Amino acid sequence: MTQPHGGADLKPLYVTDTARRDALAEDAEGLPGLLLNSAAAANAVMLGAGYFSPLPGYMNKADTLSVARDMHTAGGLFWPVPCLNLTGEAIGRAGRIALRDPNVDGNPVLAIQDVETVETLSDDELRLVTEKVFGTLDPKHPGVATLVSLGRQVISGPIQVLNYSYFEHDFPDTFRTAPQIRKAIADAGWKKVVAFQTRNPM
Repeated sequence: MTQPHGGADLKPLYVTDTARRDALAEDAEGLPGLLLNSAAAANAVMLGAGYFSPLPGYMNKADTLSVARDMHTAGGLFWPVPCLNLTGEAIGRAGRIALRDPNVDGNPVLAIQDVETVETLSDDELRLVTEKVFGTLDPKHPGVATLVSLGRQVISGPIQVLNYSYFEHDFPDTFRTAPQIRKAIADAGWKKVVAFQTRNPM
């Protein structure tokens, strides 16, 4: 089977050890919280499930602009769309924050992030990212409308994912992590697999 993108092994960010996960969830209650937007929450789920392997978490501004311009991170890893925790909320000098799920009642903690940088996108930088990712600046485009509404602060750093939001519960017959999909392919003995993605960015 073809190796995962960016390395020999998948690197899902979901915390599999139950005791460790419970301890992190307890720790999270004492951390500053950030209510994610749906885009950042979706990125957390994708990181947790291993779909965004080998990324360790959300990108910083340098990687964001590099991916937008050249479809490679600043370190040279091919990547088509920035993986962002973009917000308009102030988080101060917090070194660690609890990322709360906007899509589940009660906004439970979805992940914990170690904050490495908090940077601001300028108008020109946001315009660049928007146009490169979506191919347009038309405010009627749903992707454009969403991206420009999320805020300007880029909060980067690794994350530890505590759950898969609503996906496991709402789609039990179809939701699978990247390791589960690779195992199913291997168990079936398939030699050729066709992947299809609709027009929307990953």
